[in-house]
Amino acid sequence: MPQVSPNRSRLARILYGVLAYVCLGIGIVAIFIPGLPTTEFVLIAAWAATRSSPRLAAWLERHKVFGPIIANWRNGKVITRRSKLAATFSMLLCATIMWLMLRHYWPIYAAIGGMVLVNLWIWSRPESISGSKKQ
Repeated sequence: MPQVSPNRSRLARILYGVLAYVCLGIGIVAIFIPGLPTTEFVLIAAWAATRSSPRLAAWLERHKVFGPIIANWRNGKVITRRSKLAATFSMLLCATIMWLMLRHYWPIYAAIGGMVLVNLWIWSRPESISGSKKQ
């Protein structure tokens, strides 16, 4: 785990800490809200925590749910097939709800287009470390 730099200013550590906790909070909420990505917010929280709070960074790395996500990303930018399927289903559900419930103005098309692009990127990531079938 990277150590917090002693040269980093107090203000920078506070701002990174706020970012870490806000992203972690959004990531936890995202577990229950379709269309809101969990993994991305947890990864940002882990990144910010390594720059602000060794205690939070260690907790995230040892966490039963978040730890494997962080380890997979740090060891080859891996996203497991299960995570890819969950993200795809969640985005599909969100896009369908938006399509059916909201007026079809350009922001709806932009949001759905963004989901398509993110989904394509997610599926371009490897599913295992160095070719082995770990999931």
